[in-house]
Amino acid sequence: MNYFVIADPLKCIGCRTCMIACVVEHSNKDIFYQDPKDINFNPKLEVVKNAQVSAPIQCRQCEDAPCAKACPHNALTKEDNSIVVNEEKCIGCKNCMLACPFGAINLNDTEKGKLVNLENIPNDKLFCIEKMVANKCDLCKNSDEGPACVRVCPTSAFKIVTEEDLSQSIKNKRKSATIKL
Repeated sequence: MNYFVIADPLKCIGCRTCMIACVVEHSNKDIFYQDPKDINFNPKLEVVKNAQVSAPIQCRQCEDAPCAKACPHNALTKEDNSIVVNEEKCIGCKNCMLACPFGAINLNDTEKGKLVNLENIPNDKLFCIEKMVANKCDLCKNSDEGPACVRVCPTSAFKIVTEEDLSQSIKNKRKSATIKL
């Protein structure tokens, strides 16, 4: 079973520390010594706020992931109990964004700044755009310390949900339901 991260909106204060930690975790450079305009700020989660609550929205690593099914190039695949994006295969078609029931996928330009769709147009001008790829939570797969959002949240709003957690939750709900009979 895929594990995933969930946040308690009653604990979230909307500080967006999780978003910053995500960017730092996925940066190939020491961003604290970079010129701010050179930082590629593309977090793999988004904090959404309204008048009552704030809550991070991120991938739930679905077992039968609709985003992966919707991808015509198989750029989203299951690896080590999570759904990951292969940037080389992604064509930026946005099918995964439409298929995600949580709105947890964004489209961002690649940090490599790869240019695509190069073609000559009239007047010998070169037309190009940066390659856009799907961007979603990968549970900080390259970190031995686990998801950065869980580690840095000042209110401990984030929780890693495992198969054991789900089993225990179901047992508790069943027990509660029988007591009410």
